[in-house]
Amino acid sequence: MFKNYFKIAWRNLLKNKVYSFINIAGLASGMAVAMIIGLWIYDEVSANKNFKNYDTMYQVMMHQTFDGTRYTQEALPFPIGEELKTKYPDFKGVAMCDWGSHRSLVYGEKKLSKYGHFLGEDGVNMFSLKILDGDKNPLHDPYSIVLTDETAKALFGKEEPVGKVIKLDNETNLKVTAVVEKQPKNSSFSFDYLVPFHLQETIYSWIKQYHKTNWGNNSWQAFVQLKDNATEKSVDAKIKNVVISHFTDENTLKHIIPEVFIHPMSKWRLYSDFENGKNTGGFIKYVRMFGILGLIVLLIACINFMNLSTARSEKRAKEVGVRKAVGSGRPQLISQFLSESMLIAGLSFLLALGIVLLSLPYFNRLTDKAMSLQITSPLFWLIMIVFTIFTGLLAGSYPAFYLSSFNPVRVLKGNMKAGKSSSLPRKILVVLQFASSVMLMIGTIVVNRQIQFGKNQPIGFNNKGLITVEWSGDIGKHFDVLKQELLSSGAAVSVCQTNSPPSEIYSNNNGWEWKGSTPLEKATVFSTITTTYDYTKTLGIKILEGRDFSKEFADSNGVVLNQAAVKRMRLENPVGQQLKWNDKPMVVIGVIPDIQMESPYRPISPLTIIFNKDWVGCVDVRLNPQMSASKAIATIKPIFERYNPAFPFEYKFADEEYAKKFNYEELVGNLATIIAVLAIFISCLGLFGLASFTAEQRVKEIGVRKVLGASVFNLWQLLSRDFVILVLISCVIAIPLAWYYMNQWLESYKLKTTINIGIFIAVVVIAVAITLITVSFQAIKAALANPVKSLRSE
Repeated sequence: MFKNYFKIAWRNLLKNKVYSFINIAGLASGMAVAMIIGLWIYDEVSANKNFKNYDTMYQVMMHQTFDGTRYTQEALPFPIGEELKTKYPDFKGVAMCDWGSHRSLVYGEKKLSKYGHFLGEDGVNMFSLKILDGDKNPLHDPYSIVLTDETAKALFGKEEPVGKVIKLDNETNLKVTAVVEKQPKNSSFSFDYLVPFHLQETIYSWIKQYHKTNWGNNSWQAFVQLKDNATEKSVDAKIKNVVISHFTDENTLKHIIPEVFIHPMSKWRLYSDFENGKNTGGFIKYVRMFGILGLIVLLIACINFMNLSTARSEKRAKEVGVRKAVGSGRPQLISQFLSESMLIAGLSFLLALGIVLLSLPYFNRLTDKAMSLQITSPLFWLIMIVFTIFTGLLAGSYPAFYLSSFNPVRVLKGNMKAGKSSSLPRKILVVLQFASSVMLMIGTIVVNRQIQFGKNQPIGFNNKGLITVEWSGDIGKHFDVLKQELLSSGAAVSVCQTNSPPSEIYSNNNGWEWKGSTPLEKATVFSTITTTYDYTKTLGIKILEGRDFSKEFADSNGVVLNQAAVKRMRLENPVGQQLKWNDKPMVVIGVIPDIQMESPYRPISPLTIIFNKDWVGCVDVRLNPQMSASKAIATIKPIFERYNPAFPFEYKFADEEYAKKFNYEELVGNLATIIAVLAIFISCLGLFGLASFTAEQRVKEIGVRKVLGASVFNLWQLLSRDFVILVLISCVIAIPLAWYYMNQWLESYKLKTTINIGIFIAVVVIAVAITLITVSFQAIKAALANPVKSLRSE
């Protein structure tokens, strides 16, 4: 029986090739979008599930109050790890960790710059890293290093890596104690190498000297693994005062009030946002949004099938009547029509699979992922079969029940004529379809306006022709000579050292006091940049008042403020004003404009620039604008290689790094644009099919009107008007919904664009234009047809 159903379905497909193509192409496009978005969502929600201790792993975090606002941070004091490990029995493991950095790994003539962490001894087992070769407790030796298999191969080739000695930053010899499997791309803990956390105390004397017992400097991370009988709630209650218990000053106890808690690994990726000490979600909003969009596009594709199937009901009416007359029951007819939709869904799935395979490399580049179709997995095919059946049922259920409901007596007597009531469901579906497409169009425009709004924000300095090179011990030893040679080469016009690159702020500090400040205001957080000479010159920052640091003055107590800091301190004539920073006397020597180094969607923070030769993280180089960038880079490369021999010469352009701040928004914008275009394409396919059928259904009416003198333009208006009205109704429904949801999305930004009426007018014009272009081909074709052909049987 089912074989017969599918045979009939196949013949119907071949008989109606245009409608079959529209149905299959539309469904395939919708299914492809749903599959790709499904892969992306799976990649996001499965992040970190490669760790065996996924359910018991937590990151230690802390709430603090600054300037009346409760902030949440991952940064913690150095001694917290030892305290948690020795005084709290709820933890199976505790591992301190730094923020990660690129360092030089040298073996023989090979030198690599790789990203890695200082990690506590328990960390390898806590993160359940897969050890491919070497010691099972590889970070026990303070002079050990763990490499990923990829790094080991790059450094040693075919040699056995375990037991080999490599040099870190051209200063410290470390023995390779293990090789571990590289983490997947969606892991929150990625690295090329790991070294023992306490190695920092050996190679950086300032850590042992200033930070080992310092509970006021928050510059590290901490991870814990709970024992089986411990719960998140009970642990939070026990450790909440672990930091504040080490303070006695009134400012910390009454105003800052640090409160420690643990954040589960299951929330690291998608629930990382906090507001006023409460977890408010995070990237999960985009996962949900695109999940809904994927379903909407699939629904739009299914609506095409429903519309075209019910629109052609008169073509199938006699078939239904005859089948019922010879004994077919309604369940049999429903099964037959569903088998047709299943066949179309199956063919659409095969086409969708091809589309996904072809587009996945591009999509991976767009989203910076490494997703693939697991076509060798039985589970994959089981999911795809269920997905195809679901799509077939979703698309075919309404047509199957509608067509099987025809009365055989009326049909066989020729009384089965489609009236206005029979077309109402199709009109509702078209309105629903285009309302979804219009909402996507508005959303896409708003997202792209928000991206452009951020890009148009003034940044306060010149990031063109500015490069950053990471600091190293060798650069520190030879910085003055290096700077002089760079300037003498003619390829650089200015050079400075600083703790943060031009596109980031790495440090924030409180403890500032000024004339008229209150004890509470001592907790106000100011962004901090440390530098020596030529910082404003190198970055192209204009001095508004006073001066920059200069060798002509003793500037060790000098500070340069931005306008936001001047405003926050309520300084009327800032230059020369006396300040205190953690009780150290400071004097304002200059004022600069507000410079944008963080998110362009947040107000610029108050900034203090202080003079410090030891607190350094990078070198900024202003390239000579009279020389091409490639030639300037080629000129300065050997100079850096001479004074920084352990590191390959690597640099970053400041403007390119700043552009990365828009990655999330551009990802959302690009995905929304692609989905909107595909949704419109699928809607237009359905509209084209309906226009074709409408023209076919009204061919005699058109012939009569043409004989009576109707022009081509009159007939074009007649056939296009109904579709335009439906699209306008769609716009009326979609616009308020889109306005509401996009305003909700914009609420997550402190600085944001506005949604004005011009967007809605533009979308309505575009929607109507697309509709007219889509239906005009069939309308004009019908209007130009010879009426003799359509009326010869009358």
